[in-house]
Amino acid sequence: MAAASPDSSAAQPAISPASPRPHETASAPPTHATAPSDKPPAGGPPTMTHRQIMQALSGLLLGMFVSVLSSTVVANALPRIVSDLGGTQRSYTWVVTAALLSMTASTPLWGKLADLVSKKLLLQTALVVFVLASAGAGLAQNTGWLIACRVVQGAGAGGLAALAQVVLAAMIPPRQRGRYSGYLGATFAVATVGGPLLGGVITDTPWLGWRWCFYVGVPFAVAALVVLQRTLNLPEIRRPETRIDWWGALLVSAAVSLLLIWVTLAGKDYPWLSWQTAAMVGGSLLLGVLFVRHEGRHAEPIIPLRLFRNRTLTLTSLASLFVGVAMFGASVFLSQYFQLAREQSPTMSGVMTIPMISGLFLSSTVSGLVITRTGRWKVWLVTGGLLVTAGLGLLGTMRYDTPYWRIAFFMVMLGAGLGMMMQNLVLATQNQVAPQELGAASSVVAFFRTLGGAVGVSVLGAVLAERISSHLREGLAELGVRQPTGAGGVGDGIPNLQSLPAPIRVVVESAYGHGVADIYLYAAPIALVGLLLVSLVKEVPLRTAIGHPDSHH
Repeated sequence: MAAASPDSSAAQPAISPASPRPHETASAPPTHATAPSDKPPAGGPPTMTHRQIMQALSGLLLGMFVSVLSSTVVANALPRIVSDLGGTQRSYTWVVTAALLSMTASTPLWGKLADLVSKKLLLQTALVVFVLASAGAGLAQNTGWLIACRVVQGAGAGGLAALAQVVLAAMIPPRQRGRYSGYLGATFAVATVGGPLLGGVITDTPWLGWRWCFYVGVPFAVAALVVLQRTLNLPEIRRPETRIDWWGALLVSAAVSLLLIWVTLAGKDYPWLSWQTAAMVGGSLLLGVLFVRHEGRHAEPIIPLRLFRNRTLTLTSLASLFVGVAMFGASVFLSQYFQLAREQSPTMSGVMTIPMISGLFLSSTVSGLVITRTGRWKVWLVTGGLLVTAGLGLLGTMRYDTPYWRIAFFMVMLGAGLGMMMQNLVLATQNQVAPQELGAASSVVAFFRTLGGAVGVSVLGAVLAERISSHLREGLAELGVRQPTGAGGVGDGIPNLQSLPAPIRVVVESAYGHGVADIYLYAAPIALVGLLLVSLVKEVPLRTAIGHPDSHH
């Protein structure tokens, strides 16, 4: 699942008294219906009522719904899709990783563009790119074409995710932002729950089939474009002298991609200790050094290195990297577990993941409301880190025949922890940077999270392929059977369980159940590092005005 997170963000430039008057909604002029303590200083953005904010956010929420739905609707169909297209476990991993990589590279670019052109136009453009790429994926005849479409799809998803919080930051003080971030989190959760269920039903319906998973978002996208046009009206901040750091995006994408390609191929196409390993790892490190050097010299870098002087931003960015590894790496392979280890249909696979999404939905909504009321956020980050680590460790104990109620409990823990951490890492960062650096800082956090997701899916996918192969060899050896190969067998391809004899089918189910559990055990220590990092973040109470930070620690 390569869903766009609702908490990536972009920019809100400082508005001076000499600037044009800030935004108004399409329905009514902004009012100042707030308590005196929340009233911003003269020259700041005017405060909007709850009704006006919800009207302005309606199109954004619908756009986010389309993005997440179109991403998650294929989650439970992926095993069937990759099998039908003759793909392998490696292909399965790259279908997800490709979207995350392009999302990683594009998110900061969308954030920078938000400082230059109309945010509404950018949102609509990202939505169109995303849906067109989804439709193209529906026409795929092989995994190569599917992966290429997923690259474009990830770029569109990066725009929708990156522009979500910039709209919030443009209208809402940090103290109140938790409430509306909760609405984004709720939209994310509903689409995440509904997507796999809908995708499963579509895949299991003979007269539709999995290709319609990619087409189903089109009518929702048209509706979102219309609503955005009617309801979202934000100030257009134009700085024509600003330059986009295309070389920075290219260098960081190339560095990460080369490293992930090495992880995917090493151990199968060539030994881990080989000249190919030296060339690819060395090339990735060289590209990384060139990226850092380039960023230090560029006037408008994709990742401003000066931001890392801010201790909070450094810690939250690193924590987001490890949370991304755990979040994406752990959730992407759940569908394979339920379909290939428990022999469930795509529809039932979606039903079985509801506990995790329910935990995410409840924790993100409740934490947002409580943070708005109290202004305290660190306890949620630490608690979330504990739950994610514990949930991953406990999921590492499951097997193909583990009682479902036990797995459901572990998934609730994992989902609740992720809900507490995702949006609140961005919120903590936004609260402690200068207004003119809000977009860049928020985009950095989003960048590291999606980067962690891409790395996590690729690395854990490679580990999963190796562990499944190892467990298969052991299980088949006990039966005295030589391991076959091919997509219809039980080799490197995604197996078709229905075509296998009963004894071999049990071995395959056991291998997938044990293999998926193994990657949760690998992910748990990674999540623990994220927990240690958030525990070092200094808590500063959320400020109550837009664009006037109380702290620059």
